[in-house]
Amino acid sequence: MKNILVPVGSTHNGINNLQYAVNFAAMTGSTATVYLINLYKEFSRVGGLTKVNQLIIDDNESQLNEVLSQVDTKGVKVIAKPVKGDPFEGIARISKQLNIDLIILSPQSVEIKNEIYLGSITGKIVKQTDIPLLIVPRDYLFRKFETILLAFKTGHFEKEGVLNPLKEMMQLFSSKLNLLQVITPDTQEDKNIDEDLMQLQSSVKVTENATIFQGVLEHFQSHKPDMLCVLRRKRGFFQKLWEKNTVLKKEFHTSIPLLILKGQE
Repeated sequence: MKNILVPVGSTHNGINNLQYAVNFAAMTGSTATVYLINLYKEFSRVGGLTKVNQLIIDDNESQLNEVLSQVDTKGVKVIAKPVKGDPFEGIARISKQLNIDLIILSPQSVEIKNEIYLGSITGKIVKQTDIPLLIVPRDYLFRKFETILLAFKTGHFEKEGVLNPLKEMMQLFSSKLNLLQVITPDTQEDKNIDEDLMQLQSSVKVTENATIFQGVLEHFQSHKPDMLCVLRRKRGFFQKLWEKNTVLKKEFHTSIPLLILKGQE
């Protein structure tokens, strides 16, 4: 993973996420680049609004400089720039331009609500991008992923390359992969697990639960993973996210990093 994107919402989360991304990039090698961005909407350039727009750009640049000043970049190349556009269009556009391999962000961008796990901005990003996302809990310190838990309903992947980010992380950290296949009442797919995935695993557990998250809750402590990995699917782990743009903690939350891979629709 050579190109990592860190969108900034709040300055506090931006500092934590950038330090996490830098530590992650430092392990991948000196060629890794971290792109630090915040997004702003520009007003029509009419009369005095040109000055207003410049003030907005200056404020965004000041925030990025504040984040950078609080982070030890450890020799990793960090490029910081404010980007014009709404959060979703802007992230999609810049990710395509820069060939982003991984986006690191917070569960909540700017919302500070105890009952919410995924805020509206992060929730929309989960829904609208196929780029792998690593959601890092607030104030979470970087550490190696000794054990990764992959939770899923179907172990058959029609799209190519779905598991590549997971494979890269396993190789980078010499991680063990535990598979948790959760059979739910609405599971219609083939319950067999692809050979490519079976070759990666250290253990396999098949369970029957009402939802994937309930399966994770039941077996989480026995695995004690350092990272949870799920697939982005409309009828999968974040099914409720397609009904609304937020996820409440009572619906799902985790205190460890969450890797979201692209998946079948």
